[in-house]
Amino acid sequence: MNAADTAWIIVATALVLMMTLPGLALFYGGLVRARNLLSVFMQCFAIACLMSILWTIGGYSIAFGGEGPLWGGVSRAFLAGVDAGTLKGTLPEILFFAFQMTFAIITPALFLGAFAERVGFGFVLLFSALWMVLVYAPVAHWIWGGGFLADGGIFGDLGTMDFAGGIVVHETAGLAALVLAVLIGPRKNRATPPHNPGFVAIGAGLLWVGWFGFNGGSQLAADGGAAMAITVTHLSAAAASLSWALWERIKFGRSSLVGLVTGTIAGLASITPASGFVGPVQALVIGAVAGVLCQEAVALIRNRIRLDDTLDVFAVHGVGGIFGTIMIAAFGIGSWAAQLGALAIVGAFTVAATYLLAKLASLVTPMRVDAEAEFDGLDISVHGERAYDITS
Repeated sequence: MNAADTAWIIVATALVLMMTLPGLALFYGGLVRARNLLSVFMQCFAIACLMSILWTIGGYSIAFGGEGPLWGGVSRAFLAGVDAGTLKGTLPEILFFAFQMTFAIITPALFLGAFAERVGFGFVLLFSALWMVLVYAPVAHWIWGGGFLADGGIFGDLGTMDFAGGIVVHETAGLAALVLAVLIGPRKNRATPPHNPGFVAIGAGLLWVGWFGFNGGSQLAADGGAAMAITVTHLSAAAASLSWALWERIKFGRSSLVGLVTGTIAGLASITPASGFVGPVQALVIGAVAGVLCQEAVALIRNRIRLDDTLDVFAVHGVGGIFGTIMIAAFGIGSWAAQLGALAIVGAFTVAATYLLAKLASLVTPMRVDAEAEFDGLDISVHGERAYDITS
């Protein structure tokens, strides 16, 4: 065990958990109507709890329990054979488990934004549970756990390069969001601005800081590689924030706070797969392009395709993660065959599995709340609470 590595990954684990609680909860909560704020908070907190338990029961073992081509087996189910003295590289394995658990929490939490304001709480929990175990955990194994897309797999010694989750996290969550948005259908009233842009900005700030743990922690060491990953993460976020705001100014004559911080998230998602492989100048390029590319993806999906991905999960996370993964090959760092091949394989699997799991979950509990509950808002109709006392 290396004490410096261990100390850093303990900090990184806390930072990544902060990305969901409260970062993503505030970011998403500010974007929805006031009558649905608590439902977003409830879903984020409940998913964090449920994914933690499922990761312990079997998710971790499926992802990292062995080196089979398709899954890791059940040798680490219920953390069998893991104690305070078990090592994973230079880290206590229990810490590696905890760090990876925070990724298993935030990935299904990301696609909550696709169906906000209209989906039943039971469906959210059941589908997310099935999806994390049967989609996220296997894909994590394929790329990070020694599976068939990793080094030595079907793409040879130079396997798929995904440092912190462009494919494993952002492509899978983004495509799941797209499928769910199609299956669930649009809201009754889509033309509603964010109820609290201040929450959105605070949430984005927490996500930005937390992403240092997300990307820097993926080095699994306290060294120069981690420092570089943090630096390029920051630079990409900064460049994307400004390029989004500038593109808004060019197109609409003004720049918005919500747009600026959405650009931040686009830059963070885009640098994620490349953060362990690129330098500062390349990070600036990735971020600057991502701010424009993801904004155009939002416009395409909202205005031309007319798909109600409520909080633009696919356009920001899906497109950003895919773009960053491709840029690894574009910069000559990774193999085109490995990067594009992994995107295609994981993409096809994610779309098919998401569709089947959503249909299966809908046989147990309805996907969507009724029209009256949607009109009243999920806070009061589903959870019996209101975020704001409008009488005081």
